[in-house]
Parts: sequence; C-alpha cells; structure tokens
Amino acid sequence: MNENFLPLAYLNAWEYCHRRFYLEYELGEMEDNEHILIGRHLHRNINQEGVSEENGVLIHRQQWVWSDRLLVSGIIDAVEERDGLLIPLEYKKGKMGNYLNDHFQLCAAALCLEERLGREIGWGEIFYTGNKRREKVNFSARLRQMTEAAIFAAQIAVKGAIPAPSDNAKKCQACSLQGICLPFEVKQLRQEMI
Repeated sequence: MNENFLPLAYLNAWEYCHRRFYLEYELGEMEDNEHILIGRHLHRNINQEGVSEENGVLIHRQQWVWSDRLLVSGIIDAVEERDGLLIPLEYKKGKMGNYLNDHFQLCAAALCLEERLGREIGWGEIFYTGNKRREKVNFSARLRQMTEAAIFAAQIAVKGAIPAPSDNAKKCQACSLQGICLPFEVKQLRQEMI
C-alpha cells in the first residue's frame, strides 16, 4: 500500500477540525484524553479481525479498504452482508448527532469498497454507543461529492501552512490536542496583533 494514501480516520479529523488534522497527520502529534480513552475502550471488542454470522447476517470485522483513484485507505470496523447488500458499519463513541465527519469517513470507506468490488453501495450505518442506536447514512450524490472534495482538500492541506484554530470553542474544549494546539492562546495573540 502506498504510504501517501490518506488514512480514513484522518479524513474524519479533517472535517472535525483542519488544525487538528494537520497536527496529527502532518506533525504526528497525538495526545490522549477521556474521549480518546473511552473510544479505545469501546472498540476493544470490535477490533478483532474475522468473519461471523449473527441472525443470518454475515459480518466481516476490521476490513482493510483502499482506493487507488482517491488515494485513501484504512480499516472499516465492519461490513455486513444482508440480503445480498453490503453495508459498511462504523462504531463511534457518543450519541447520534448527524456528524458530517463521521459520514465522510463512512462514505469514503464505501467508495473504497465500490472501487475494489465493482458493486454500488447505497448506504451504511454508524452505531453510536452513547445511545446504542444505528444511524443510517445514505450515500447520496451530494455526500459522495462532499466526501471526495474533503479528501482532496485534506491531501492539499498537508503541503501548506498550519491552519488557524477552529472557531468552534466547544470542539476545542473537548479536543485531546488542546494543550498542543493552544487554540485560545493563538486566537488571543492574533487579536492583539490586529
């Protein structure tokens, strides 16, 4: 696999916060907080590669996917085979909330599967452990287009300067990289320079 392929998890980070993406992907900065640790803990049972069958549904766990066209790759938590359909499935910490970053990651995995298998995948699901519910994500033409645009933007961004901190203070407060990013301090310094 080409090391220049963008990992799917970083596409999620790109949509969540451009600066976080740059710090993690380009500079290799990583830091744990309660959200990261809880997410890892919740994935402990999911992260075992293999195939199982539950109630007539064939489940392929920890599937490696990639796209030579989009230059992305990664591992999807599961792909279910139901009634002749392939349904990509991601598990996420937290509660269902229509998070575009999660949708991009899932859609990109589906695009990889489509390229590899030559089959169209119409939708996927995200299981949110916070409320133990699945969100169905339709891979509409618009979501596909937005996902591909995000992939290309992220690939270009790594060649540029570090992005400014997010304007969303709530995201910054929950971010594990807050102590490295220093979003509030950077914003204050930029204000003082104006």
